[in-house]
Amino acid sequence: MQYKSETRGSLSYNKVNSNMGVFPSETLVRIESMAAENAVVIFSVSTCCMCHAIKRLFRGMGVSPAVHELDLHPYGVDIHRALLRLLGCSSGGGGATSPGALPVVFIGGKMVGSMERVMASHINGSLVPLLKDAGALWL
Repeated sequence: MQYKSETRGSLSYNKVNSNMGVFPSETLVRIESMAAENAVVIFSVSTCCMCHAIKRLFRGMGVSPAVHELDLHPYGVDIHRALLRLLGCSSGGGGATSPGALPVVFIGGKMVGSMERVMASHINGSLVPLLKDAGALWL
């Protein structure tokens, strides 16, 4: 099994060159288009407490994110698997009903990452400039 690094728009990912574990390119296109629909996009699971916390963080800052609940989305399982790969996770539990590494946040069409990266950015002060640059915050 070989890994090949590819870039598609603003997304960089490792694609496995074998029949096992390769996610379809249409899933990446779907993620790119969903990530570009709003200044802040959150991929979430409706029953995940960490997802709820990140949505509250952004809404508390005055940001109105687009939220995609993968457990309610028709392509949620495929999107979740692709997001896990983009994050560099080797496994992700049981699909969209198992949150593993969610939420995943995009700001300005670029992947920021999961909860840890977003909270680290918030604590070190780099989140607000990202939000301003993306046009999500007008402070």
